[in-house]
Amino acid sequence: MTNAGRREFKLPEADEDFLARLSLSWETVSQAQRRWLIIYGFPMPTGFTVAIADLAIEILAGYPPGPLDMAYFFPALHRSDGKPIPTTQVTEIISGRSWQRWSRHRTPECPWVPGDDCLETHVDLIRTFLDREPKR
Repeated sequence: MTNAGRREFKLPEADEDFLARLSLSWETVSQAQRRWLIIYGFPMPTGFTVAIADLAIEILAGYPPGPLDMAYFFPALHRSDGKPIPTTQVTEIISGRSWQRWSRHRTPECPWVPGDDCLETHVDLIRTFLDREPKR
């Protein structure tokens, strides 16, 4: 896939390099004074009813060095075993679609470290909580 799409704001060079290594289409979107990174075709681990979904991450004011938080998915993710996924009931309209918000946050044991953490480490955290969910 190419990196074609809207570029309504620029990400740090290291983040764009990371996105190039993912080899997935992505775009940046500004909407109602909020900024979003959308990554298309993000692979899901086994245990969900879809194999791929689009991933949105809000690029919060102050990033970097400030933190990134949570993840949003389209279509909404569901476990293959039918068990509910906690704290995913809120939706957000992003670029005209209803996205499922996963309210997952850093903890005191795993804090955001300015200068070390970035988009790549946030995506690693997202992969970790996605991998864990079907095993809960």
